[in-house]
Amino acid sequence: MSLRRTLARAYWRVSRWNLVTERLPKDGAGILVGAPHTSNWDFVLMLAIGGEGDLRFKWLGKHTLFKGVAGPVMRGLGGIPVDRRDPAGLVDELVARISAGDRFYLVVTPEGTRSGDGWKSGFYRIARACDLPVTLGYVDRTTRTTGFGPTIRLTGDVRADMDVIRAFYADKSGAVPSRRTEPRLREELSGD
Repeated sequence: MSLRRTLARAYWRVSRWNLVTERLPKDGAGILVGAPHTSNWDFVLMLAIGGEGDLRFKWLGKHTLFKGVAGPVMRGLGGIPVDRRDPAGLVDELVARISAGDRFYLVVTPEGTRSGDGWKSGFYRIARACDLPVTLGYVDRTTRTTGFGPTIRLTGDVRADMDVIRAFYADKSGAVPSRRTEPRLREELSGD
């Protein structure tokens, strides 16, 4: 058993949160949506969820988390820095990396900054471009549960796919319910 899995299992034994999760293939690849993303605790919970399953995963985080001494630690935990002031090319870079055969689960929090009026579409574009499954990870304070929910395949019908996602997250509150953002992509509003 890996050190990461041992630490994650120890965390779940003492945590006030309950892990209620679907199992993912350890050697698989896909997009792991982390939502509702309402607190920095979401990060700790996602590390513990992925660690318990001994999954190889990467995650996207704001570039300022990678400054100074924290940089090597964050990268060691699977972090990929994102400069939100200039995100151009990030999706293309990730698609190229995955298309070249790099196998890992990519954790994405589509709410981004935990404030706003919808989700960012990068997870959707990466999943479609690489034909990756999307697993809906969740945090629900009302039941104190967290884990991975269903895994879905996106069809390209943005509104229909997001309806499935919205139905799953409809009763999930996040760690700080007042910060929850409705799962809606800008593409749905514009009809693209």
